[in-house]
Parts: sequence; structure tokens; C-alpha cells
Amino acid sequence: MYKRWKAVLVRTYQDIDNNHTLAFAAGLSYYFVLSLFPAMIALASVIGFLPVPNLWEQSLNFISEYLPPESWALVSQILTDVITPNRGAFLSFGLLGTVWAASSGFAAMIEALNVAYDVPETRPYWKTRLLAIALTFLVGGLMLFALLAMLVGPAFGGWVAGKLHLSAFFAAVWPYIRWTLSTAFIIAAVEGLYFLAPNVKQKFRCSLPGAVIGVAGWLALSYLLGIYFQQFANFNKTYGTLGAAIALMVWCYWSAFAILVGAEINSELLQVSGEGTLPLKQAPPKKVRPRHGATEADQADVAA
Repeated sequence: MYKRWKAVLVRTYQDIDNNHTLAFAAGLSYYFVLSLFPAMIALASVIGFLPVPNLWEQSLNFISEYLPPESWALVSQILTDVITPNRGAFLSFGLLGTVWAASSGFAAMIEALNVAYDVPETRPYWKTRLLAIALTFLVGGLMLFALLAMLVGPAFGGWVAGKLHLSAFFAAVWPYIRWTLSTAFIIAAVEGLYFLAPNVKQKFRCSLPGAVIGVAGWLALSYLLGIYFQQFANFNKTYGTLGAAIALMVWCYWSAFAILVGAEINSELLQVSGEGTLPLKQAPPKKVRPRHGATEADQADVAA
């Protein structure tokens, strides 16, 4: 087991360089910033119809803990200006354009994950775009459940125990259960992204290790960036009024990097274990099996 993971980590480090993962993370940060506001507008439209008082405000307060302070000031100001006069109005034809814009980040992620898994894209454009829209709802829905699990608060366990006549033990362990549920939903969202987005046939459980590592890396990097932004960096002095936007892009950059590293690890695990259909890089081109048939030239390029 130790030798297996050592080989996986060494090859992952090599692939991060060979696949230009840092460059792809930079590109994804651009698409993430473009998709962030449409995604949050769509989220606000849905949350506005849930029977929970002040849910949107609580959601903003929770999300602010994971964004740089300068960036959050920019994000909250824009969302307040856009959403407050039009709350509920986005659940109309305008929502279609919002979802299309939000799915752009997932469309870029599909391309980046194909590179991480070393496979060509053989699916038609309309199929990958529909997949990007579906991922927008899937990942967005799971992240919403993760958010709700955290927002109900520790007292929710006592309320549920009273309504369902459960023991006091449930109320005592609920604070730990809600953290577990929230983390599980986030991991499931990333795992679904790894399973569906790349043009690879694989078992669902094969995407779990990278999802766990990717989410752990994302949380760790977000925490470290928070310390860096608060204690050391001062983007407002360096970039002036663009400081908040730069800080947001830096956070998106490292978040994308964590997700791509998890995908690289999954790719290497598939090749080492042989449990998926992704072949060893030294294997003959004919063993490359993307979701849809690739040409011999495409397969030869991937095998090379």
C-alpha cells in the first residue's frame, strides 16, 4: 500500500508539471469568477422560495468565511445591488441565461479534467454543454444541501429530537453530525464532478480518493489564504480598486488547483489499480476507452 501511494504521488507530481496544471488552474479561475455571480444569483432565486426565514442572509454570512475579506466585500455589494430589487424575479426566462453563464465554469472544468485524465474529448459540443448545465444543478444542489446542514445550527438537533421523540444523545451529537453531513455533501459534489465530467469510463467509487484529497486540500488552502490575506497581503495598496477582484481570483486559482490535483490522483490510481478503463500510459493505444469512440490518431496522441 505504501509503495502504491508513493508511486501515485510521484506520478501525480510529474503530471502536474507535464499537464500544465497550474496554467489550467489559472484559466479556470477566470471562468470561476465569470460564473460566480450568475451562480449565486440563481442560488438566491431558489433560496428565496424556501420556507426558512433569513436563509439568504445566513447563507451569505457562512460563505463569507471561505472568501478573502476584500473579495467578500465586493461580492456582497454586487449581490445586494442585483438581487435586492429583483428577488424572485430571476425564476423566469432570465434564469435560463443565468444558468447558461454559470455553466461556463463547468464547461471549462470538463476540458481541464480530460487533460488530467489524459483522454481526448470525443463527445459532441452539444452533449458536453448539456453535461455542464447538468453539473451546474448537481454540484450546486449538493453544495446547497451542505450549506443548509451548516445553517440549521446546533439547536436543530434538540428540535428534531423533541419532534421525533429521540433520545438526548442525538441532540448531543448533532453538532458533529451536521459537520459530517456538510463535508459529505461537498465530497459527493466533487466526486460527481470527477465521475461525470471527464470522458472516461470508471466506477463511481474510484473517484472517491481524489475527491477526499481535493476537498481537504481546498479547505486547507482556503484557511491558509485567509491567514495570508489578513496578516501579510494588502492587495488594495498594490492594485488599488482592483485589489478585491485580484484576491478573489487568487482564491479561485488555488481552489481550481486543489480540484485538479484530486483529478490527477484519481487518474494515477486508475492506472495503478486497473479497476477503471483508463490504461497505463505505456499500454497500447487500442486500450484507451473514452465514453465515445475516438479516432486512432486521437488515441495515439493520448498514449504518447
